[in-house]
Amino acid sequence: MKKWLIALASVFMAVTLAACGNKTVATTKGGKITESAYYSSLKSTSSGKQVLQQMILNKVLEKDYGSKVSKKTVTKQYNAYKTQYGSQFKSVLEQNGMTTSSFRQEIRSNLLLKEAVKDNDKVSNAELKKQWKTYQPKVTVAQILVAKKSTAETVIKKLKKGESFTKLAKEYSTDSSTKNKGGKLSAFDDTNTTLDSSFTKAAFALDEGKYTTTPVKTQYGYQVIKMLNKPAKGKMSDHTKALKERIWTADMSSSTKLKSVVSKVLKKGNVSIKDSDLKDVLSDYLSSSSTSK
Repeated sequence: MKKWLIALASVFMAVTLAACGNKTVATTKGGKITESAYYSSLKSTSSGKQVLQQMILNKVLEKDYGSKVSKKTVTKQYNAYKTQYGSQFKSVLEQNGMTTSSFRQEIRSNLLLKEAVKDNDKVSNAELKKQWKTYQPKVTVAQILVAKKSTAETVIKKLKKGESFTKLAKEYSTDSSTKNKGGKLSAFDDTNTTLDSSFTKAAFALDEGKYTTTPVKTQYGYQVIKMLNKPAKGKMSDHTKALKERIWTADMSSSTKLKSVVSKVLKKGNVSIKDSDLKDVLSDYLSSSSTSK
């Protein structure tokens, strides 16, 4: 998602914005730096103002939508990212200047923002019809992952002779998380971003019970895919909830949509800026008169 506000990692490095006392932050032979001096310096910078914007938004979102985002939901998404990046997860966090704690908080913030999008961004029937044209219900597939194309071709030859996909997955697949389950993956649709695009394209082209007759080259190696369950599309009215979720997910990547939603959220948030130097900090979203009560 595009970040039109500063990354949450910065919030945790600048929590002193909330304090304005004379506690010493640092000392030097030239003198000491107090919280108030640090605050005065930071609030005049664009990054300092962005941090305050994010902190205000977080407070309002938490108040309005906190009960809709459970710790379990945050953990589920956190674990999905952890699985996606595997052994590189820790280094990815470090490269982005984040800890596991701040990353969990960013996930929570994004989920809260999505709840705000759902609440404030009404979906029209025209948008539903447009989404329906490309909609594909979740499918379930099994896959056999191998390192070499020739190995995948051997697997396909054995499948053509009638050998069991489950048996061949256990024998050949290098994917330790699925090989003992017949290669079965969790159900997914075309909004899934964790699977290789070549993989999903090949999978969606299969009819139920069929498998790929040529090896599918992906970033992980070569894969043989079998379609286990491919639900019929049915009627649009049966999938309204799923279609709305797809639209809201897309809106989370639109800076224009997010700005509109955040403006609505802040206007209902009873925000009052007490520091006159920061009275226009939310001017992009609110009129100056509504922030300087």
